[in-house]
Amino acid sequence: MHYIDGDGNIIIPRSVRPIIDYDQTHLGDKKGARRQFRSGNLHIREYDNHYTVHRDKIDPRTDPLAHLLVDSPEYLIAILSAVSVGSKVGNTVYKNRKTEGKNQGAALSDAVMTGCIAGSAAGAVSCIASSLIKKIKRSA
Repeated sequence: MHYIDGDGNIIIPRSVRPIIDYDQTHLGDKKGARRQFRSGNLHIREYDNHYTVHRDKIDPRTDPLAHLLVDSPEYLIAILSAVSVGSKVGNTVYKNRKTEGKNQGAALSDAVMTGCIAGSAAGAVSCIASSLIKKIKRSA
């Protein structure tokens, strides 16, 4: 068994420590884990046969924004991309619908729906791209 995964986490077989008694958390990407735990900056993911462990520089429970900036910038980039693209597309659709003569409610409905779809797509693409860049930088 390899003891470091592709993300740089330490892999610990469950036979080494069958029970984790730290605080269970929902903060963080589960990456297919059954559960996650945190103890200070330690982030543990529980899988069927093993755990993965890494140390965050900043605990998201005490400073979530700094954690996004330092430990998970791909999510911050995704959020900013989604909001930026979604609002730009939504505003453009709203103005176009109003120019076409639609009433305010219909124009707003179209704008919100289109903005959400475009923002979600932009956020997903940004998150995937920045995750790939992070992985490439880690392996270099």
